[in-house]
Amino acid sequence: MKNSLLSILFLMSGALYSFEPVLGRDYSLLDSPLPIKKDGNVEVLEIFWYGCGHCYSMESKLKAWNKTAPEYVKFKKMPVTWGPVHKLHASLFYTIESVKTEQDLHNAVFSTIHNERNFLASEQAATKFFNKMGVAPSEFSRYMNSFSVKQRVNRAIELTKQLRVDSVPMLIVDGKYKVAARENALQTVDYLVEKQKTES
Repeated sequence: MKNSLLSILFLMSGALYSFEPVLGRDYSLLDSPLPIKKDGNVEVLEIFWYGCGHCYSMESKLKAWNKTAPEYVKFKKMPVTWGPVHKLHASLFYTIESVKTEQDLHNAVFSTIHNERNFLASEQAATKFFNKMGVAPSEFSRYMNSFSVKQRVNRAIELTKQLRVDSVPMLIVDGKYKVAARENALQTVDYLVEKQKTES
């Protein structure tokens, strides 16, 4: 009996670690690949929305994954920009990247939306929230309405259309592969990263 159990565990372990993603099921090729520098690095881009529950759940997993990813993996995030509230939240994301603070404002926005039901659906609501987080209204407005933030939001709008983003979270590997947000998403990303390493 003991040997039988060990055999079963061994087979289960082998199945777990021999996972090989399938094109068309676990990932797909982008119709319009993004230009990527041939510098030996592999870029992994997450497209997300602060208001998305799946994105919030994925956040801690992505943070843990990024900490153990090889040095040649360059992880980036991009907010989706479907409608007005998405574009507002995209502006919040790029504002956070501009503000100099030791606080994890990115996680704070996720938390207030999903745990406190504060959807930050207007600039006024966002200003009030960021003020509570120690970012003065004048400083927040200066970044939020800056040319740099608006330019980056416009770029996100272009990419949202070019990549035909129809759901989030979405993971793009080296501007070439789109990974479905499935249970094995990060294993699929690891597989594609290694696949692309020889081409980067």
